[in-house]
Amino acid sequence: MTDQSLTELIERLSLQFFNRPFVHQANFNRRLKTTGGRYHLQDHHIDINPKMLTEHDTQTLEGVIKHELCHYHLHLLHRGYRHRDAEFKQLLAQVGGARYAPAAQKTAKSSKIVIYKCSDCGQVYPRRRRMNTARYVCRRCHGRLIYQTTQIQ
Repeated sequence: MTDQSLTELIERLSLQFFNRPFVHQANFNRRLKTTGGRYHLQDHHIDINPKMLTEHDTQTLEGVIKHELCHYHLHLLHRGYRHRDAEFKQLLAQVGGARYAPAAQKTAKSSKIVIYKCSDCGQVYPRRRRMNTARYVCRRCHGRLIYQTTQIQ
């Protein structure tokens, strides 16, 4: 789905459920990580998390769009558009929008472990980041640390 087809979907849902036109832009914003969408108060455009389309069904996407359209229409009508306002909660329940966006799936991120070893006592130091061995010594015997290997997990 492109940004243009997303805008057309939002225009159709706005007329169908709110009987008011959506006359601004909508686009996918992949920088959104924890929210389903965002309505911008300054220029009135709507950002949608693309994971709402790829990881969830179209019903979830439409619920998020209805949620953002509630913000949009109430703000333009100078009514209570915030989550805590009674008008927002009432309109959201009336159109069947999602109160909360579902959690996005966590991506498996590979981590690397850097292994250092004391040259005197053999104490092993696993670290997530590389360190300057000239500045640090062993905490047990104050021996010199030597880089061993990097493991990818």
